[in-house]
Amino acid sequence: MAVGTVMPEVSVDLKALDLYAWSFSTFLMAGLFMNVVAGQWSDRHGPRVPFLLGVIVFGAGMVLGGLAPGKELFIAARAIQGFGGGAVIVTIYVMIARAYPDALRPRVFAALSAAWVLPSIIGPTIAGVVADLASWRAVFLAIVPLVVPGVIMLIPVLRSAGAEDRTAPAGRWAWGRTFAATAVMVGAGLLLFGVERLHTGPALAVPAALAGLVLLGAGLPRLLPAGALRFARGLPTTIVMRAVLAAAFFGVNAFIPLMLHDVRGFTVAQAGIALTTGALGWSLGSYLQSRRSYDRVTLVRAATVLVAAGVLLSILAVVPAITGWVSVPAWIVAGLGMGLGVASVNVLMMQQSAPEEQGRNSAALQVADTLGSALAVGFGGAITNGIGHGNLPLGIAVTFALMAAIALAGTGLSARMRTR
Repeated sequence: MAVGTVMPEVSVDLKALDLYAWSFSTFLMAGLFMNVVAGQWSDRHGPRVPFLLGVIVFGAGMVLGGLAPGKELFIAARAIQGFGGGAVIVTIYVMIARAYPDALRPRVFAALSAAWVLPSIIGPTIAGVVADLASWRAVFLAIVPLVVPGVIMLIPVLRSAGAEDRTAPAGRWAWGRTFAATAVMVGAGLLLFGVERLHTGPALAVPAALAGLVLLGAGLPRLLPAGALRFARGLPTTIVMRAVLAAAFFGVNAFIPLMLHDVRGFTVAQAGIALTTGALGWSLGSYLQSRRSYDRVTLVRAATVLVAAGVLLSILAVVPAITGWVSVPAWIVAGLGMGLGVASVNVLMMQQSAPEEQGRNSAALQVADTLGSALAVGFGGAITNGIGHGNLPLGIAVTFALMAAIALAGTGLSARMRTR
């Protein structure tokens, strides 16, 4: 949240507006690769090692990003951060799956959101103030020491987080998934590269996009449950719905600070307030879904409607006659939808997974989330770069409308999360 808040300042300082979306997509694609690797390791040897390594790598990436002299090294630092963050998030899901029974998991995810909400409330605002008064670099460097106390407190838990699971297959299967993750990571990058450059260099862009599609088609079937690409009932569609929610929400979330800063003239701190309110809505939604034993599919369907409504309302913020602060209630609504939907998808995934498949399916869930986010942000960047060079407000409005359409498509798709 803090990094997203200061990205408009980064793009100005490093003269990297053309790479604005890549700063998010690179982070996400690197995380996608590590989702798979860390999930495999957790199934076989427990989550302790990938969690600790992930924290170390993430911290190193933050330091490198804060010191980066140019946009190329900054993008590389974002990739390193993604490798670390991707390992951490999957291992957290595995620890939850191993430590808590099904009946308690909704409350655990609510607690996880509550632990996230305080940094989300103060993070964007503090990051914005620091960037306005000092530099965006200070934001990156200050995050590293904040991670250390949390890791120290988790060490006793990590010691008992789970031993090696010898029931999971090994050998060629593990390498196949690693190669598949590599194909998806590279394929997503080529696809986004091609789409972004269609209007400037189609001779290179078209082959790159086609190669990306081929690699995605080859790699995704190994990373997602069988039938996910054809929306088979049950677990396959449950995984896909995570991608739908992530694409619709984060495909807009990445551009809200840019819209408020570059289009409406907000300070970095003011632009961060919208992200803060989204986090509040998310936490509220996660809390509400944990209070009673709701039908999870119904909650996910409601979530898609709320996200679409919040995204469509956010489009009004680009209209000069309407205050940019309309993005605040808009993002509360979208965040509420994500809180209801993401936690419910997580619970359904665990209900539909055998114990020995929890790491693999947690990784698949994160692959879907990450790929949906990366492609949505990348396509949004292509739209804003293509249209936005002449009319940035129009480019942002078109991007937001596309993400709302994705959310509404999920409204109909959600029924296939049921096994019958």
